[in-house]
Amino acid sequence: MPPELLADLRRFNTPTLCNAVETFAVRLRNEGYTLPTLRAQIVPRSTMVGHAVTMRIRSVGPALDGHRYLEDTRWWDAVLAVPEPRVVVIQDLDAGASAGSFIGQVHAAILRAMGVVGVMTDGAVRDVESIGRLGLAVYSGTVSVSHAYAHVVDVGRAVEVAGLKVESGDWLHGDVHGVISIPPEIGGALPAVAGRLMSREQELIDACSAPGDVLERLRVLLRAEAPPPARGPGLTRPD
Repeated sequence: MPPELLADLRRFNTPTLCNAVETFAVRLRNEGYTLPTLRAQIVPRSTMVGHAVTMRIRSVGPALDGHRYLEDTRWWDAVLAVPEPRVVVIQDLDAGASAGSFIGQVHAAILRAMGVVGVMTDGAVRDVESIGRLGLAVYSGTVSVSHAYAHVVDVGRAVEVAGLKVESGDWLHGDVHGVISIPPEIGGALPAVAGRLMSREQELIDACSAPGDVLERLRVLLRAEAPPPARGPGLTRPD
């Protein structure tokens, strides 16, 4: 992701970029974003934008190879192999069966030192107040007081967290609303489209407070902007 594009994408909130992605019809509208089961535990002032680093963990029982929670550093190189800024995406294979937190204040500090700007997991996190001072965005399914037997199973495989399918290297964008993936083939065109969408929305908002027949004015504006039905994966244009 070029630095200038990174800066441009940070200017927009995630719902606006989600709308912009829809205009390209490169995927279905019910794909490419996290479900409400993923909660924004910590949202820094800056929008989270970065390249995904995928991991899978377990927390119900000890690691079969005997490696302990904190001392295992074998996965660090896999994180560093992905370009900065990085977003670590952790699928907890025991989510729902255990509430062991892999990410706490120590691991959060380690990840921040490795150029990680955000963490998302369908499992648990802890030390939320301490992590908040690091400027790291954190999304999780829940919080927990214990790390239990949390340990890394593998790094770099495709994962699914809160309905969002992610592979290492994917472009991710997140704020208080949740996280979306950005198809790289349209990434460069998104800021301009998102800017036009914001201007259009503001025009509609302003029309609501202008004097005169508000509803008729809105009908005129909405008729003028209505595009033909989009084509996309699995979509057909109605007759």
